[in-house]
Amino acid sequence: MINRIVAIFLIIFLSPFFLIIGLLIYLEDGFPVFFEQKRVGQNCSFFMILKFRTMKLNTPNVATHLLDNPDQYVLKIGKVLRKYSLDELPNLLNIINGEMVFVGPRPALYNQDDLMALRVAAGVDKLKPGITGWAQVNGRDELLIQQKVDFDVEYLQRQSFWFDIKILWFTFKKVLQHDGVSH
Repeated sequence: MINRIVAIFLIIFLSPFFLIIGLLIYLEDGFPVFFEQKRVGQNCSFFMILKFRTMKLNTPNVATHLLDNPDQYVLKIGKVLRKYSLDELPNLLNIINGEMVFVGPRPALYNQDDLMALRVAAGVDKLKPGITGWAQVNGRDELLIQQKVDFDVEYLQRQSFWFDIKILWFTFKKVLQHDGVSH
């Protein structure tokens, strides 16, 4: 419940940024300004994660690292949004909908069967996915799948209010330094 209340407050507070970012995306590449993608939620359920669109409309629907030349598809504003993780701001709506929380394992793509199999075996699938998590502050895109799951298991075992605060603080620092972002 606290996640939803904080998310509502943040959306109200950040609404001018939502409008400005949406306008910049629209001016560069038209509508829609949001990007929806099928992700794996708690107990292997599916939901549509909401992000600001950072790629051009004609971009093939595959993971960025699978594109031949991903830079040709990234919007100018998209580079800035990704650098500072501002493309994730609409995840606040996923929190309000009860699909996500602020801290938890980052939601897997619907087709990341290898990651999900490891999470199910470790019991991590029982956690609600988060905007940030222990794996994100310990390597993010650079981690191997097993390393991500190991950090997710550690989070499951250490889960507490103060551990969440620590992860949020590390996230804030990493975002300002744009550390751990490979695309």
